[in-house]
Amino acid sequence: MATKTLEMISLKKDPTNFERIKINSSNDSANYIRQFYGDDLEIFESFFILLLNRQNKTIGYAKISQGGVAGTVVDAKIIIKYIVDTLASSVILCHNHPSGNLTPSTQDLEITKKLSHAAKLVDSQVIDHIILTPDSYYSFADNGII
Repeated sequence: MATKTLEMISLKKDPTNFERIKINSSNDSANYIRQFYGDDLEIFESFFILLLNRQNKTIGYAKISQGGVAGTVVDAKIIIKYIVDTLASSVILCHNHPSGNLTPSTQDLEITKKLSHAAKLVDSQVIDHIILTPDSYYSFADNGII
């Protein structure tokens, strides 16, 4: 009988430069996550997650996807895998809008709701979803969406 092996997905972090900090606000989240984007912030949309422990200290991050100028694909199974593998108590979702528009799209709202529900199933929670632009950010938590 042939067996298949599942390739391990690992956190994309370099222990030598991964600063573990406490996240106290959406501003902390936006500023911290901004370091993971290079010059591509204005070129194509990318989706990251920031994983936190019970004290809201960062324990890892991962780039989930990179798309085109108007969107990217987000797979809930991959995000839940990272949450479970790191035993994260909470997660902050983040993606950028290369257009500079801070208004969440219908798709942004739908994926946030889907991921919030999925995280609860593994005793974790989505505590914010940040939309980044070069000069600003939008927080779902600050605006009462989460």
